[in-house]
Amino acid sequence: MISTTARRRDGFDQWIHQINQICGTFNAQTLGAEFSGQIREYQSGALKLSFVDACQARLYRTPLEVAAGEGGKYFAVFQLDGTAGMAQGDDRVLLSAGDITLIDASRPSDFTYSESSRQLSLILPYPLVERTLRFNQVKCGHRIAATSPIAMLSHHLILDATRQKLSAQESDATLDAIVSLLRPVISQAGDETDLHERLFRKALVFIDEHIRSQELCSEWLASEVGVSMRGLYRMFAKRGLVVARYIKSRRLDLCAESLRQSKTEQKLSALGYSWGFSNSSHFCTAFKSRFGISPGEYRKRHV
Repeated sequence: MISTTARRRDGFDQWIHQINQICGTFNAQTLGAEFSGQIREYQSGALKLSFVDACQARLYRTPLEVAAGEGGKYFAVFQLDGTAGMAQGDDRVLLSAGDITLIDASRPSDFTYSESSRQLSLILPYPLVERTLRFNQVKCGHRIAATSPIAMLSHHLILDATRQKLSAQESDATLDAIVSLLRPVISQAGDETDLHERLFRKALVFIDEHIRSQELCSEWLASEVGVSMRGLYRMFAKRGLVVARYIKSRRLDLCAESLRQSKTEQKLSALGYSWGFSNSSHFCTAFKSRFGISPGEYRKRHV
């Protein structure tokens, strides 16, 4: 007979495994004997989100998890029920039902669920946010109060969207609308001290825009961003990242996403080439190192 403790441990292991599959690389720990947790993914065109339920758990990313996971996105966290503690850098907030906060996936973060909590976590790609905010500094880790019109409108819009069957164009428009709604509360004009932050954002946007190109490299990136090679390496190292490793991880994460969503049996070598890998053997080896299984096996598990 399986003990209650063993069942709870199995449930926790399954929960964090699903978190890592859907949201990216996180670490976690239970905060008490009454842990519970579930996650449900929702995708419709440009809308990629998850419903996360948790009780007595801590979910966090150190520089190690950041380096191992994918950046290139923000999480817009909508608190649906209960409360949750959220922290990024020096900013710490307690979210109650109706509140919203923004988390940067390329920086360490910490989520604490002391009591039953339900959240909707919406992925906002860097390029979309940066263009909408015109490369102003993005304000993360701040509470957008449930009583504000922006929070109320954003909640209604994203929840209503999950109840509809949206076309690709409609899902694109919905995501654009949400970012535009949030713009006044997540954008702050930078000064000279924020120059490195803006350059880093510019670098990540450039990587995403040219991720399919086999010519994408540190030299090209530094030239386009307008920094020296040394400055580029320092910019990434400050966040626990290595430029070449970040580019490869980003490509692999997008390959994995393609395998999960593709309705056709595309040749794996062609898939690797389409995301900037010049050698199919190198692609398969890198993919297995990143996800623990081959691309073919990964596709079979997500059919």
